[in-house]
Amino acid sequence: MSLTDQSGRAVYWGTGRRKSSTARVRLVPGSGNLVINGKDGDGYLQWNPVYLANAKAPLETLGLEKEYDILVNVHGGGLTGQADSIRLGVARALCELDPENRKPLKVEGYLTRDPRAKERRKYGLRKARKAPQFSKR
Repeated sequence: MSLTDQSGRAVYWGTGRRKSSTARVRLVPGSGNLVINGKDGDGYLQWNPVYLANAKAPLETLGLEKEYDILVNVHGGGLTGQADSIRLGVARALCELDPENRKPLKVEGYLTRDPRAKERRKYGLRKARKAPQFSKR
């Protein structure tokens, strides 16, 4: 959904989820800055090149990495889940920007939500699959 902010710029929204992380992403015309929870994106993702590349991948696929600022509110999970949820949110916001963007993003797999989650713990076990130590006597 496209709205405008106080300065009249178009704002595009997208929501991404991964594991237990949820990211609310806004794309605003700008210079390619990444801001996560009010902090610089590089510092928030601990300057990890994999996480940073993951979060910005949909923009790089379309060649728009220097044209839009990414403003993110994210909570839950760890950095891997948060980076992946940001990627999905950015991809969905780019589909709001222009429906023509959907095809290249879909081919790269950026519009698919990863359904994997932590397996539940079973009774009689220490974790989901780890059994207690075996003792013969």
